[in-house]
Amino acid sequence: MMFAGTTMLFAVAAEAAEEAAKSGGLPQLNPHTFETQLFWLVVTFLALFFVMSKIALPRVGEVIEERRDRIKRDLDAAGRLKDETDKALADYEKALADARANASSIAKDTREKLAAETEAERHRVDEQIAGKLRDADTRIAATKTKALSAIGDIATDTTRAVVEKLIGQDVPAEDVKKVLRPVAGS
Repeated sequence: MMFAGTTMLFAVAAEAAEEAAKSGGLPQLNPHTFETQLFWLVVTFLALFFVMSKIALPRVGEVIEERRDRIKRDLDAAGRLKDETDKALADYEKALADARANASSIAKDTREKLAAETEAERHRVDEQIAGKLRDADTRIAATKTKALSAIGDIATDTTRAVVEKLIGQDVPAEDVKKVLRPVAGS
């Protein structure tokens, strides 16, 4: 059928060319060829309509539908990824807040522990110093007692030496101690 239509088209074109050569004007404006022009216009329109409706337009429709589906899938995937991102961000924020609270708690516990250790060390050092002070007081008291007892001996010896120089006689130590004891007591 297509071959016959093409052959006819060439025959009509050849006839139109002869007519144009005879008349010297445009063949499409020649009123004698209007009927054939209308016939071929309808045939061409129907052929193009058939080709467009059966071949070209379905392919264009498929492409448009595929594109619409792809856009819908991409939008759905983007929405799902956005939801996942929002959830991950919320989880991250929660984990960060928990970590900050945990760090604050650890710092507080560490401060309290160090303060307790410092206080215990201060008490231990205070007790150590107090013990050393008690030992020093004991040594001072012993030294004072020793010095006081030595003062009596020194006073006795000094008094004997002074009396011996003054009177020229040696006085016994027991006599000097008897005389000095009431003076030391008062």
